[in-house]
Amino acid sequence: MQTIAISNAICVWLCCGANRFENKKLGKFKGPAQLIERNQGKNRNRIDCGFFFFIFAEKYAMTKKERFQKVIDYFSKHQPVAETELVYREPFELIVAVILSAQCTDKRVNIITPEFFKSFPTVETLAAASVEHIFELIKSCSYPNNKAKHLQGMARTLLAEFNGVVPSGIDDLQKLPGVGRKTANVIAAVVFNKPAMAVDTHVFRVSARIGLTTNSRTPLDTEKQLVKHIPEKLIPLAHHWLILHGRYVCQARKPKCKECGLTEFCRYFASMNKDVGK
Repeated sequence: MQTIAISNAICVWLCCGANRFENKKLGKFKGPAQLIERNQGKNRNRIDCGFFFFIFAEKYAMTKKERFQKVIDYFSKHQPVAETELVYREPFELIVAVILSAQCTDKRVNIITPEFFKSFPTVETLAAASVEHIFELIKSCSYPNNKAKHLQGMARTLLAEFNGVVPSGIDDLQKLPGVGRKTANVIAAVVFNKPAMAVDTHVFRVSARIGLTTNSRTPLDTEKQLVKHIPEKLIPLAHHWLILHGRYVCQARKPKCKECGLTEFCRYFASMNKDVGK
């Protein structure tokens, strides 16, 4: 394990220095042939360390495709079943729960929703409710004022534009108050099993740490990079893999690397252990 970690760390260090081979004399680095040609001039006997960089990186550095495949293989073996932890019985209940879950834990939402659905069991009853009444039932979650307005607006829009039925399309879902792209993707993936990748804080963090995404600055950028490399049929499942891994293992403040099965091909782990063996 230590040997693998050291190799990964060296690869990370080398790859980060690849841009050093772009300069005025060499131009854009084109590979070992360019370095050999360079050394055939006045400095024939000089060994260019860049050549060894290229050979080492080419042999040992993991490609993004390989890293994705290893992550998929790991989760397919160790977590073949991964589902949302929000409790719901129908699409209407899930969309309510997901709206409530913004900046709030699933555990808290699952405490709120049983009483909530006793008072508002249908789209019609929620649409007819006052914001004040909704607020009283959800005030223990984060941002209850805004969420109360969104829930009322969501129910009324469902009735007015979709006959009370939760739509399956991403664009249609985003017409509902309180439903952004992340929430729309959750509904599309969980309810309708569509290849939609919802990117929350866990997915964003874990994807970057493992090395599945590169220089991603927005959830949309992360989403695009993930769906590009994950087989379409696995996208709804992969969404839960990354969320649950971030929630219980690759936590924000103190990632549990000793408990993680992804360390052999994790970019974050390699970078944190680059001094192993010194």
